[in-house]
Amino acid sequence: LFSMVLLGLSQPRVFTIYLVTVVGNLLIILVTLVDPVLHTSMYFFLSNLSALEVGYTSVTVPKMLVSLISGDKHISFAGCAMQMGFFLCFGSTESSFLATVAYDRYVAICSPLCYTIIMNKKVCVLLAATSWTIGIPAQVVQTGLVFTLPFCSSREINHFFCDPAPLLLLACADTSMNETLTYIMVTFFGMVPFALILLSYIRIIATILMMPSAEGKKRTFSTCSSHLMVVAFFYGSGILLYLQSRSSEFPDGAKLLSLFYTVLPAMLNPFIYSLRNRDIQMAYQVGGRPQKS
Repeated sequence: LFSMVLLGLSQPRVFTIYLVTVVGNLLIILVTLVDPVLHTSMYFFLSNLSALEVGYTSVTVPKMLVSLISGDKHISFAGCAMQMGFFLCFGSTESSFLATVAYDRYVAICSPLCYTIIMNKKVCVLLAATSWTIGIPAQVVQTGLVFTLPFCSSREINHFFCDPAPLLLLACADTSMNETLTYIMVTFFGMVPFALILLSYIRIIATILMMPSAEGKKRTFSTCSSHLMVVAFFYGSGILLYLQSRSSEFPDGAKLLSLFYTVLPAMLNPFIYSLRNRDIQMAYQVGGRPQKS
């Protein structure tokens, strides 16, 4: 076994971002657990997303912080493989959850009378379990194919974590199969959920436009606005990162996009959902919600 060297970023201010990410998402999980009003399918999926964000950032950021503090940028071969495997699994899980939340909003707005029947507890647990597990087999295979390649003498990864794109640049073998598999994974775990999200919101927007009241339209759309902002952050930065990483070298711009893609959306999610969600705002307020007698 040998070690890889993560070149990383120059002085990224990640500790504060990581701390805010973990605390913010744990607060979301806490309030959705303790407040009975938030025991609905939408907040069940939101708490799962928050748990996912904590895991997603914890795969890469703690190692980055250790490297910055100690100056030791080495990572073991096995550690690099595990980091990449978990990162890919969490990424595919997030895509699945964003599509699941879009479907939940679609049912709530387009079929409100059947909402509690369709999105019952059993269905919600099944959708959540599927989202958490669907990407594991494929991403384990993808990780295994990368780390069975022969690597050249240089083992300096031009990145702050073990990402497939810069790792493939170090391989001394034909990587066409790996690149083909990457295209398949991006299509299945990225573009397919994105297409489902688009279809859901096309139907949602059509339903909202048919509402007679302007206030009703505004109130209904506000229930989706937080999710739309999260989707825009996740897929917008992901698409830009994917396009940049197709170059023959892994540029510094791609590293910065990776930081944005992996860390900033996870930090912003609690703020987005809290600032635009009245139920969560009231749950944060001690005694802010009327108690049942």
